[in-house]
Amino acid sequence: MSRILRFVAGLVLIGLALLLGAYVASRADPIVRRTTVTLPDWPKGAPPITLALLTDIHLGNASMDRARLDRIVDQVNALKPDLVLIGGDFLAEYNKSQAVARSRLIAESLSRLKAPLGTVAVLGNHDYNTDPKAVTNALSRIGIPVLENTAIQRGPIVIGGLGDFDTNHADVATTTAAMAKLHGANVILTHSPDAPTPLPTTIRLLLAGHLHCGQIVLPLVGPISVSAGQRRYLCGVVHDGPRTVVVSGGLGTSNAPLRVHAPPDLWLVTVGPAKR
Repeated sequence: MSRILRFVAGLVLIGLALLLGAYVASRADPIVRRTTVTLPDWPKGAPPITLALLTDIHLGNASMDRARLDRIVDQVNALKPDLVLIGGDFLAEYNKSQAVARSRLIAESLSRLKAPLGTVAVLGNHDYNTDPKAVTNALSRIGIPVLENTAIQRGPIVIGGLGDFDTNHADVATTTAAMAKLHGANVILTHSPDAPTPLPTTIRLLLAGHLHCGQIVLPLVGPISVSAGQRRYLCGVVHDGPRTVVVSGGLGTSNAPLRVHAPPDLWLVTVGPAKR
């Protein structure tokens, strides 16, 4: 019996160690991933620029607090991007009573971002299902526009901010019509990369997050919280015909504050003219 108890105790200790490691991984500094994308509609004579893509902050659970977000802001500033794009899910869980206070904390931290072309954001499913107005108002007060099926120009690019697909807020036709009224290379920023409505082939770059690169990815099993149908745009750079899709693993976590083989990340995407 004592041998069985020692064996069970050993298994419990191993399980606790694995959980602790997954928790520590969820709070690690994000890996900086880089890619370069050339765009055929790049304005003539305009130099390339670098976009920092941040997604899935999820402030409010054990993986993301104000202190960690402040550290990430410092990390982004040290990278000196020209423009910061934030792909939604600012809030963790669906706690409506904490939404205003948490949105204020997020805004206080993000107000320290430094980029010559500013910061632009869209909302994610957690934001829409909690308190989208609280997030939008808090970010607007610090000069970060939150786009929903509209567009804005920043330097040589036109950013189409597409509403979240999963919560039925996406309107591709309205977004692309707004983009067509502006002048620059077209880039779509949205939360979920898996658009149910096809995007026009003129959109050559889509930036998103949402799936956290699986968040918990087990050997031989793969991501345990992602369906087989979602795995096409699970993580990283995906070439979809003429379009490049960049999917961030995100900064925070959804539900459990754990990460296994799916570290937090942010992307630096250099965009510029196609070679002639």
